[in-house]
Amino acid sequence: MPAASASSARSNSALSGSRCHDRLRTFHERLQSGWRMSAPLELFSYWRSSAAYRVRIGLNIKALAYVTHPVHLVRDGGEQHAAAYAQLNPQQLVPTLRHGAVVVPQSLAILEYLEEAFPDSARLLPAAPFERARVRALAQAIACDVHPLNNLRVMQLLEREWQRDAAQRLHWTQHWMQQGFAALELQLANALHTASFCHGDTPGLADCVLIPQLYNARRFEVDLAPYPTLQRIEQACLALPAFDAARPEMQIDAVV
Repeated sequence: MPAASASSARSNSALSGSRCHDRLRTFHERLQSGWRMSAPLELFSYWRSSAAYRVRIGLNIKALAYVTHPVHLVRDGGEQHAAAYAQLNPQQLVPTLRHGAVVVPQSLAILEYLEEAFPDSARLLPAAPFERARVRALAQAIACDVHPLNNLRVMQLLEREWQRDAAQRLHWTQHWMQQGFAALELQLANALHTASFCHGDTPGLADCVLIPQLYNARRFEVDLAPYPTLQRIEQACLALPAFDAARPEMQIDAVV
């Protein structure tokens, strides 16, 4: 075969292979898209869990229908420790999201999963890399630094192992929340990207995390007067149906 013909044949073969690859990729994308749309979203949740509260807000913002499976964190020693649930989530925590064959623990991971699995719904993260990093940093400041120090497991340990009474446990909780809120107030007040919400004029990931922590703060009698920016954002969020429907007292397992 002449050199030109051989080169042309290789080129045509490569082009054909590329088209084949593109068609296969398109097929898989359509298949995955159809699966995402048809598989139900199931949220294993406890009404008072602020981590589960975050996910409910995110699901509502994105207008995604879901089924709630209540997991009582206190009854009978905690339903999260039952064998069936421990198999689903070895950490034995809530929330857990099940989406067909996919199981996702951890509230921030769930929200990021929803963002990527349902790109045509309302966005929880902005487009620009720096702005996405800012929103994630705000969310993680609460979810990773404030919340873990005052969740149910820690409170139970303080009482059971270290015999701290109710007043001491309350002081512990208030201390860490106040410290975290003070830093957030400084980050948000007068910042370029802070507007009606933590970032811009539409609610997003940071708001999903902030509102449940403020709910917790009121439960534990934290004085929120020093944090006017946080309170202003909270008012804007709670005026929206997505946040209102996610409130703990609105859940099917609520005890009020």
